[in-house]
Amino acid sequence: MSDPLQPRVGLFATCLVDLMRPVVGFAAVKLLEDVGCQVEVPQAQTCCGQPAYNSGDTADARDIAKNVIQTFESFDYVVAPSGSCGGMIKMHYPEMFADDAEWGPRAQRLADKTFELMSFLADIRGATKFDAPFAGTVTYHDSCSGLRELGIKDQPRALLTSIEGLQLNEGVETETCCGFGGLFCVKYPDISEKMVDAKIDDIVATGADTVLAGDLGCLMNIAGRLQRRGIPVKARHAAEVLAGMTAAPAIGEPMDAE
Repeated sequence: MSDPLQPRVGLFATCLVDLMRPVVGFAAVKLLEDVGCQVEVPQAQTCCGQPAYNSGDTADARDIAKNVIQTFESFDYVVAPSGSCGGMIKMHYPEMFADDAEWGPRAQRLADKTFELMSFLADIRGATKFDAPFAGTVTYHDSCSGLRELGIKDQPRALLTSIEGLQLNEGVETETCCGFGGLFCVKYPDISEKMVDAKIDDIVATGADTVLAGDLGCLMNIAGRLQRRGIPVKARHAAEVLAGMTAAPAIGEPMDAE
């Protein structure tokens, strides 16, 4: 490992951040640099392979994973602003290559140094506060992968409640799935819609004007349903608030919005 005071971190940007919400990537870079990391975003990175893996296409998932391993294995740490992608690399890569003498150890080494962004900031770098005032009331949604695979629960809340002006109102169903589930919302749209409606009702009951989370898939699903129901609650990635990058329109809002 390089200088532990300034570790070399590879940012796994994720497909959704790259294509739909680049500000989350910029926010992640800022936060990582704020805690003393040297950050690089390798151009050779691609999808983590989760869609293929969840569809049962293990062969393609393995090929995609090999590219990720090769791209990121030289870094001290790999950080993803997504519990879903982080969980794929950390939990499922070693499973996919368990019987592979060459790729198994490489997958495990990558898994051991891969972290979701909030967890890395709080657990690895010991961050407790970021200087990014935010005037508003928020509620937090726990993504399934981040919560159940990676144990991300207290870290984002501790960081967010340190923000000047931010009030956190917890919902009753913070740990309940939003109904996105990757391909689940495509295969079972009726069930997915009922789940996200229950999530929306819980968010509204908190009185918050903004819902935050650590996974863009959840946030896009929630934001879309909020808009279709005409509910004026904004959706943002927690990294945007922590980095003070909330001037951009919220998720789903027109980019020319004031």
